[in-house]
Amino acid sequence: MGKRRIWNKRKNSGGSVTAHKCRCHCLGPLTFYGQAAGDRIHLSSDGLQAERRGDTFRGGVVFTSRPVRVRERIRVRVQKDDVFRWQGAMRVGFTSVPPSDRSLPLPEMAIPNLTNKRGHWAVPVPEYQCSAGSELVFWVSAGGSVYLESSNTRRKLLSGVDLSQPLWAMIDIYGQTRSIRLLGSEMKGLFYRRKSCPVSAPELPISPDRGCNLNANASTSGQADECISCLDTDMSADETCVVCMQRAVKSALPCGHKCLCYQCTSRVSLQVLLQFGTCPLCRENIRLRAGQEILT
Repeated sequence: MGKRRIWNKRKNSGGSVTAHKCRCHCLGPLTFYGQAAGDRIHLSSDGLQAERRGDTFRGGVVFTSRPVRVRERIRVRVQKDDVFRWQGAMRVGFTSVPPSDRSLPLPEMAIPNLTNKRGHWAVPVPEYQCSAGSELVFWVSAGGSVYLESSNTRRKLLSGVDLSQPLWAMIDIYGQTRSIRLLGSEMKGLFYRRKSCPVSAPELPISPDRGCNLNANASTSGQADECISCLDTDMSADETCVVCMQRAVKSALPCGHKCLCYQCTSRVSLQVLLQFGTCPLCRENIRLRAGQEILT
């Protein structure tokens, strides 16, 4: 069985073309959306760093370039702070309003200017967690709650986020927070971890209509969260088993994806896989019908 990989082309700031190799565990590139940001925001050429400039504590709202998934953990690092000048620090949250649909200029603050409107949820991050060099991780859970993790401490910030529509992450670079860098995202699955595509400076974010960018209308429920370019990828025998991530694959699921090694097709691993209920690659239901077997 032949294998096929998808290569996407990007233009860097110098105009040359570089190739991006998309893998099936990829969550898609994640940058800040450059066409709708606060009046005081300056974005780096790679779309990963956002800085609030000027003598003000507001005007620093930014959004992610694509919708994020439920349980997709977004990691940011505070690059610069302004501790002795302002009170309060950055706000984090989510919105179901696409950045591309927003009118400019944006409201100056996420709280209360945006949170007073339908489809916006945001909460302040404590000042002590926002000093320069601090790394923060936030995500929305399957129950609609927003969590923040910093220095091995996890806390629930708010609840009641509507998961019925796609969600974009929203950050307000507010008060003492002067500059942040988006470090990517990660999603922990049953068998493996999925990560966002790396974006190396000075590359520009990949265009929305190519590669493994999530469609803006995709559900956040997780049912459509595979890379678009990988849904029809043929898995060959020299690929790595999706369970142990070490041995070569030898066994095919009923959907046709060859993604398990002999050892992980054992009774114990198979029972776990069948209980999980879907193929790790294409999400097709893999519960066996009467008389059907895993092919090896």
